[in-house]
Amino acid sequence: MPSANYYDVTTWPIGDPAEDIGEVFNSIIADIKSRQAATDENMGGKPGAVIYIPPGDYHLRTQVVIDISFLRIEGSGHGFTSSSIRFNVPEDEWPDLHELWPGGSRILVDIPLGRGSEESTGAAFSIERSGSPRISSVEFSNFCIDGLHFNPDGSELHPENTYVNGKTGIYVANANDSFRITGMGFVYLEHALTIYNADALSVHDNFIAECGSCIELRGWGQASKITDNLIGAGFKGHSIYVENHGGLLITANNIFPRGASSVCLNGVTRSSLSSNRLHSFYPGMVVLAANSSENLVASNHFLRDHEPWTPFLGVDNGLDDLYGLLCVSGSNNSIIGNHFSEVIDSQSIRPPGATPVIIRLMAGSGNYVTNNHVVAMDVHATSSGSAFSAQVDALLTTGASDDLDVTAVMVDSESARNTILDSGSDAQVVADRAVNALRATPAIAPPTDS
Repeated sequence: MPSANYYDVTTWPIGDPAEDIGEVFNSIIADIKSRQAATDENMGGKPGAVIYIPPGDYHLRTQVVIDISFLRIEGSGHGFTSSSIRFNVPEDEWPDLHELWPGGSRILVDIPLGRGSEESTGAAFSIERSGSPRISSVEFSNFCIDGLHFNPDGSELHPENTYVNGKTGIYVANANDSFRITGMGFVYLEHALTIYNADALSVHDNFIAECGSCIELRGWGQASKITDNLIGAGFKGHSIYVENHGGLLITANNIFPRGASSVCLNGVTRSSLSSNRLHSFYPGMVVLAANSSENLVASNHFLRDHEPWTPFLGVDNGLDDLYGLLCVSGSNNSIIGNHFSEVIDSQSIRPPGATPVIIRLMAGSGNYVTNNHVVAMDVHATSSGSAFSAQVDALLTTGASDDLDVTAVMVDSESARNTILDSGSDAQVVADRAVNALRATPAIAPPTDS
C-alpha cells in the first residue's frame, strides 16, 4: 500500500522537476505541513516524509526552504565526476569524452544571484526554524548537488578554476539535532555544506570535492562526527572547518588537495582527529587554532608534496614552510603516532634556505607529542597536463630521492610545559629545554664507505 508520506518529484502534480525542482520540493513540503498539523495525534502527529529523486537532471531555480523535522530527501546515485578535469581539457576534445557532466540523481543549482548576495541566498537547500524544539532528523542521501560553473575572480586563472560562484549546497542556519548527510555528491559549489549549531550531526560516506570549501561547522556544536568521506576543497577554502565544537569525531576520511587546509579547528575542544589520510600541496595542513585544547590527533597519515597539475602551478595558500604541517595554538592536546611525509623540491622552499617545519606548537601549554614518524625527501618536482596520471605518478614515486633536512617539532616561546617524546632527533627538535620536557629519537649514524 503506497504511503501518503512518500513523494516522488517526477509524479507530483505541481511544478516541473526538470525545469525547477525547487518549486516541486517547496510544494511537497507545504503539503506535508498541511497534512501533519497536529502536534500530538495518537501519540504521534508529525512523522515527516521521504522525497525521492529518481536518476536524472533537475534544474533548481527556486531555493528549497525546509522548516520541518523528520524529512528525508533521497536519490539513487551521488553522481560525482570531476568537472575540473573536463573544464581543463581543450574543448575540441570534449566530443570524445564518455560524459561531460556529473550524473546520478543530479540537482543543477541555477539560482540567480546578484553581486554581493548573502551566502544563504545562494543555497540550494536552506534549513531554518526557530523556537523549541530544535529542528531534528533532516536527512540528505544519495544524490548530487552540482554548482555547474565557477566565475571569474579578477585573477589570471581560468574562470572554471576560481572556486567562486556564490552557491552553497546545503545551508543550515540555526540550532539542529541529529541531521544526517550520507552518500551525497557535491561538486562546483563555493560552499558545499555549511551548518550552524549542530548537535549529533553525522556527515558520513560522501564525495565532496572541487568545491571552494567542503564541510563547515560554524557557530558552536557538540557530539557530531565527520567520518569516511572523500573530500577535497579549493585553494581558497577548507576541506573541513570547525569552530567552537566539543566532542567531535573526525575519522577515516580521505582528504585530498587542494584546500588551503585539510582540517582547521578553531576553538574546538575534547575532540578526536584520528585515522585520516591527509594530502596537501601546502603547509598548514592541520591547524588547531584559538585555544583548541584537550584534543587527540592520532594515527593520521600526512602527505605534503607539490602540485603536479599544470593548470594550478604557482597557486598556493600563502603560507611558507616555517608554518608547519600541523600547527597548534592550544593546551593539553595529544599528538600521538602520526606519520608525516614531506616530499618536496628543496629549491622551492620558502623562505629560501629555510628548514621546513613539520609539527609546530605556537601557543598554549601541556601538549603531549609522542611517537610521531617523519619522512622527509628532496625530490625534483615535475608537472603534467593530465590530472590523474600526474597525481598517481607523484604518489607512487618513492625512490631515487635525497634526504631533506626538516625541523620535526618546533616549540615557539609562547608555548611551554610541553612533553615531546620520540618524535625527532635532538637536532630536529627546536624547543627551550628549560620549560619543555624532551626525549629525542635516537639518531642512526650515516652509512660509511667500505
